[in-house]
Amino acid sequence: MDATPRPPVLAGLRRTYEGRPLLESDLASDPMDQFTFWLQDALESGLPEPNAMILATASSGGRPSARTVLLKGYDERGFVFYTNYESRKGRDLAENPRASLLFPWHPIRRQVRIEGTVTRIPHEESAEYYNSRPYGSRIGAWASRQSAVVRSREELDERYAELAERWPENPPVPDFWGGFRVYPIEMEFWQGQLDRMHDRFRYRRTRPGWALERLAP
Repeated sequence: MDATPRPPVLAGLRRTYEGRPLLESDLASDPMDQFTFWLQDALESGLPEPNAMILATASSGGRPSARTVLLKGYDERGFVFYTNYESRKGRDLAENPRASLLFPWHPIRRQVRIEGTVTRIPHEESAEYYNSRPYGSRIGAWASRQSAVVRSREELDERYAELAERWPENPPVPDFWGGFRVYPIEMEFWQGQLDRMHDRFRYRRTRPGWALERLAP
C-alpha cells in the first residue's frame, strides 16, 4: 500500500507582479471593446486556450458548482458557450438562469470576471456551430450523457462506436445539446501589481449606460 501523501506547503508560494499600472484612461468606454483588446493580447501572447473560462452556476437551492468551458463567440448580446442541456450546468441554468464567467490569464497577469443572466440561443445558431465541429466531436456530443453516472470507460467507448456506425457522416444535432448566452450585467478587469496592490475596474450596467468604477484590490 502506498504511503499517505503529505500535503505540499503552500503558504510560501508567491509571485511578484510587475508592470505598468492600469489607469481609467487606458480603458475603453464599452467593456465589450475592452474585452476584445485584452482577448487579442491573450491570443498574441501564446496562452494555451485563451478562450477557456471558468463557468460558475448555482441550483435553485443555491448550491454552487464551477467548471471550465470554452467561449465560442461573443457580441453585444453576450458570451456564448455550448453544452448538454441535461448536464449539471444545464440543469442549474434551467432552474437559476444566472452565471459568472472568469478568464484566468495568469501568464499575462490579467483576469476578466463577468456576471450576468443566461438564456438559450436559438436552435439555428446551435445547429450552425454543431455542424462546424469535427465529426468526432459531433458523435461525442451524442455519446456522452454529460454528468450522468457510467459504469466504465468501455461503456462510453461502446456507445461512441455504435453511434459512429449509425451515422458514419453528418450526425444530426442532438435535441439535448446547444448553446447558452451570458448577458453581462457586470464586467471586471483585473491586472496584477506589486505588493498585491492590484488594479481592478468594474463596469456596471445602468439605465444610462455602463458605469466604470475602480475597486480596492
